[in-house]
Amino acid sequence: MKKTVVALAVMGFGITGVYAQDMVVKIGNVAPLTGTISHLGKDNENGARLAIEEANARGVTLGGKKVKFELIGEDDQADPRTGTTVAQRLVDAGVKAVVGHLNSGTTIPASRIYDQGGVPMISPSATNPKLTQQGYKGVFRTIANDVQQGSVLGKFMVSELGAKKIAIIDDRTAYGQGLADETDKAAKASGAQIVAREFTNDKATDFNAILTKIRAANPDVIFFGGMDAQAGPMMRQVKQLGITAKFVTGDGGCSPEMIKLAGDAISSNVYCSMAGVPLDKMPGGVDFRERYKKRFNADVQIYSPYAFDAANAFITAMQKADSAEPAKYLPELKKVNFPGVTGTVAFDDKGDIKEGAVTLYQFKNGDWAAM
Repeated sequence: MKKTVVALAVMGFGITGVYAQDMVVKIGNVAPLTGTISHLGKDNENGARLAIEEANARGVTLGGKKVKFELIGEDDQADPRTGTTVAQRLVDAGVKAVVGHLNSGTTIPASRIYDQGGVPMISPSATNPKLTQQGYKGVFRTIANDVQQGSVLGKFMVSELGAKKIAIIDDRTAYGQGLADETDKAAKASGAQIVAREFTNDKATDFNAILTKIRAANPDVIFFGGMDAQAGPMMRQVKQLGITAKFVTGDGGCSPEMIKLAGDAISSNVYCSMAGVPLDKMPGGVDFRERYKKRFNADVQIYSPYAFDAANAFITAMQKADSAEPAKYLPELKKVNFPGVTGTVAFDDKGDIKEGAVTLYQFKNGDWAAM
């Protein structure tokens, strides 16, 4: 009996020793998973999850050990204070990288926590220029910033839509106001007059007061800097008030959800912009959409391809460095250059994506059509 126990103990030790050879590498993902833009947050998380699951399926080794990547998801509720709290939680949990956050307003304050903790981060969707202007060595993004997007939007409204008078509304978040400011500058530089500059917040649903003021200014175009959760209801109220101005918004409103929320108020006079190129025109977009649909039984919203590329940038850098330790793989992350779903993934010296394309869309036949 004693011999059997000893034998089992030895066998157990041996099995434990085998499992100990596998290395678990935790990668964090942060986005709003509750609240009015949780559909976008879940889309981001799904993109990162798909990249990690595919890496695990094909097998990755670091330092001679087989790696199992594990996604640690956190909900920042699109709130800056919650964002820093969950960022610290991820650092304390020992994550080696973070894909996130979604909103500029949460990403910018959270980036300080990651920098202090020595954890590199890549946002797939935070577009405020300030994110990569802070001097943090481990901060990157896989999407074009608001300087690029705002410049395109401002010129487009004047040169293509013929706008002479433009009204601008923003939600006073780092993203919404940042994009509105850049669009304002570009529109003025192109010769337009800004006849109204109003603001709301990212929880609002009633815009009648500011839209009534804007109606009196009789603009040719209304531009909104914010997310689809506000843009959709705003469109309904624009129609209710009989405002005939064209409506333009940025990538935060360029989603299927915006169309759903706007209902019959949306028309061919509505336009939006997206950083990057349409999913169908992304080098790996069509295949990505099919894999995403099969895995999650859901359609791509906006940013999941960029989250997928962000996660793969980390994995690529770790493989190049043969290590998951940030101090060792960060130099390789700065040098990555590979064909991603969205295009070539390579960063400039600030951490911005090098090929920051912007595409304009018009609402046609029940969907967004690239122009």
